[in-house]
Amino acid sequence: MKTATSISGGMTSAYLSANYPTEYLVFSLIRTSDTNCKFKDRGIAKIVEERINKPFVGTLEDDIIIRTILDLEQFLGRKIIWLSGITYDELNKEKYGGYLPSVLRRYCTTELKLRPIFNWWYKNIKEPIEMNIGFRANEKSRADRMMSKTNEQGLSVFKSTFEKGRTGRNKWVTKAWQKPNFPLIRDFIYKEDINKFWKGKNVKFAKLNNCIGCFHRSSALLKEMSEIHPEKFDWFVNQENLGKGTWKETVSYQKIKDLNFTPKLNFKADSEGCSSGYCGF
Repeated sequence: MKTATSISGGMTSAYLSANYPTEYLVFSLIRTSDTNCKFKDRGIAKIVEERINKPFVGTLEDDIIIRTILDLEQFLGRKIIWLSGITYDELNKEKYGGYLPSVLRRYCTTELKLRPIFNWWYKNIKEPIEMNIGFRANEKSRADRMMSKTNEQGLSVFKSTFEKGRTGRNKWVTKAWQKPNFPLIRDFIYKEDINKFWKGKNVKFAKLNNCIGCFHRSSALLKEMSEIHPEKFDWFVNQENLGKGTWKETVSYQKIKDLNFTPKLNFKADSEGCSSGYCGF
């Protein structure tokens, strides 16, 4: 069985790539077409466009993550496979009736992170692959949830489309494609071990992964994101203004932005994320 590591741009998945070598390293980039979120270094943007073979205006994650992946390639001495699906703008406009993803409709990770990896696998490998997932020793419950969704052979199943049939409708394929592997849980690796490994090494990491306005984050953390990354946070505000749902059930992002306080958070304690294994590790 071939092996791969999904890299998010965080310390944990980077640690996996450095200490548990696999045949493939894959990174799935979330893009936006909003010029207000434009990646400022257009020289690096051109490099990104060459890697993904698509236009790159900007990302809705921290821009530092782009540099993280480039740094990591230098550190590892090998290329990472850069992937990207449709932009987040296209996803919100064209998929699921235009309604925004939320905690109850968590399709953003599936469409923007996981589907590009599956499509790459389908075009290049087409046989079950063992995928290293960055769950740490204290995150066994996340691994258990992921494994509970696999088939009898312990493989994750995914459905995608690559062409249209004679009637013009999409032709769908459903494949059992990856065997999740959790080496950090097996070897009792904790966050402290990972921080120690990266200390003093020439790879720069963002304080937090995931999208700036990820709905898994607390309102207090989102308020801080609105001040650190105002243009990107406004993208999330503007998506709600289109009238197709809200990111959170109980509060709008405009109200979060307008909160009259500036929280000083412990990023490690207050960071939140989903348990997919593809966004923020």
